[in-house]
Amino acid sequence: MRYKVLILLLLVLMSLYAQYREYPFSLKKLQMTYQCWSLKNQPELQLSDWFNATMDSTRMGLRATNWSAPIVWTGTYNELVLANYYEKHPVAVGLIVFAVGSYIWYYLGRFLESANMFFMVNQKVIIYVMLDDFSSMPWIDLSRHRTLKIFRVKQERRWQDISMMRMKIISEHITDHIQYEVDYIFCMDVDQIFKAKYGLETLGDSVAQLHTYWYKESPNKVPYERNEASEAYIAVGEGDFYYHAAVFGGTTTQVLKITQDCARAIMKDKKNNIEAVWHDESHLNKYFFLHRPTKLLSPEYCWDLGQNKTPDIKSVKLIWNYKNYNLLRRHL
Repeated sequence: MRYKVLILLLLVLMSLYAQYREYPFSLKKLQMTYQCWSLKNQPELQLSDWFNATMDSTRMGLRATNWSAPIVWTGTYNELVLANYYEKHPVAVGLIVFAVGSYIWYYLGRFLESANMFFMVNQKVIIYVMLDDFSSMPWIDLSRHRTLKIFRVKQERRWQDISMMRMKIISEHITDHIQYEVDYIFCMDVDQIFKAKYGLETLGDSVAQLHTYWYKESPNKVPYERNEASEAYIAVGEGDFYYHAAVFGGTTTQVLKITQDCARAIMKDKKNNIEAVWHDESHLNKYFFLHRPTKLLSPEYCWDLGQNKTPDIKSVKLIWNYKNYNLLRRHL
């Protein structure tokens, strides 16, 4: 009897050894599996957990859309709740910026320095710089958890062509590698400077930026594309808000859809010798008209200091940089 038990025990040990050879035991893997299982069983962050939609008597701006998407203003979000949640559910955030010609030396350095200071503080960030001249790339001393990746793009003859080709280039990079590197991505114009924390409150499936000039206007008065032959056409009387193409973002999956759809529409217009009035911005507005964004950012997240502040502008996170058009033309 004892002999049979020993044989059985030996067979069990041999079986375990064979399994180990094929699937080596790892305490770290076990911990990661447990953490993954634990996080999946934790409740997801609800909008009501971090966002306050109650109107403030000093505010004039809306805090939510009629399709229940939050409009993020200073004072509407609980930064501590967001920080605690994302500490347990870490994410990586990408930031794409294009700089060609004189825009490299005139704007890129200040954009990157300010992004390093204020964009997604304490989060893992990858900044993707698309430029046409590697030799003009400024040196940036990055903070912890930040990576810089530089890619060459072709310089177009006109700035309008750069603007329109941007959507195609972004979609190609997301497909090739970005979707495997980050969870969220923001696409921003280079002629801007971060002035305050631009943080976790901005993350969402698809994120649109309310335009400084038009955020209080009715859809009838904003500069949508009105040429019926254009893919960007929005009829008078239709539309929700006017969105600024200087800032848009979301999950990599959603930004890929946005940029692919816009790129297809732009190329179709180009084939028909049509150019939308505000180029890729017109097409972005058409996309968000057909596929409403899940989160909107107030003009505080992209403000022109040339505009008079109204009581609803409390803390400006990102500003338009001053443009010296004579200098820019001289160095194009």
